[in-house]
Amino acid sequence: MARVFITGSADGLGRAAAQTLIDDGHEVAVHVRNRGRLTAVGDLVDRGAAVVLGDLSELEEMRTVAADVNRLGRMDAVIHNAGVYTGPQILPVNVVAPYLLTALIDLPERLIYLSSGMHRGGRASLTGMDWSGRRATGSYSDSKLFVATLAAAVARIWADVFSNAVDPGWVPTRMGGPGAPDDLRLGHLTQEWLATSDDCDALTSGGLWHHQRRIEPHPAVHDQRFQDQLLDDLARFTGRRLV
Repeated sequence: MARVFITGSADGLGRAAAQTLIDDGHEVAVHVRNRGRLTAVGDLVDRGAAVVLGDLSELEEMRTVAADVNRLGRMDAVIHNAGVYTGPQILPVNVVAPYLLTALIDLPERLIYLSSGMHRGGRASLTGMDWSGRRATGSYSDSKLFVATLAAAVARIWADVFSNAVDPGWVPTRMGGPGAPDDLRLGHLTQEWLATSDDCDALTSGGLWHHQRRIEPHPAVHDQRFQDQLLDDLARFTGRRLV
């Protein structure tokens, strides 16, 4: 059975993925923002899940999360699920946190990053982006383009890791809203499959997946120069390079 760490596990797709993985017998570490959110994962902890606390909008707390995950022992997979839709924290939570956690957590065999179909409306430009979140600069679509690009860049530079991005669809979570038209179960199935399956399709890297099908991303995702610009920007901001 696999050992899987999932960020943003208090609700939505992250919690659903954690629940299913535990049901399937996997060892899961969940993540919540602060102690006030512990009750949201209490039932998962009662079933054996480890829990890690940290606000992924703050660099120091990102580092604490990574250190706490490493103390649990090496994971087989990390699902970078945490995300916000509005506000100045979009870039720190949706992009900086996946980058820095990737740099600091002991390297797993599989990395899964949550993107969105909205990434196609993102701007392939880093000009003026405030990674700290002190100012609202990048949009949600920008952030999801950047994180899909991060997944592809990791796949390119780390050949011994399966790194993929997932478009979960527009599903009825707190972020998606109750009227979202897509299937909630399908919204988290692909992450679980990429994290644990031995299917030959799941053991590939550099893809963007939607409902277990590889789909074509925004052209910038596989632009090596844009990948390198993104990695350089994030390395300067965090003080940590992936390589």
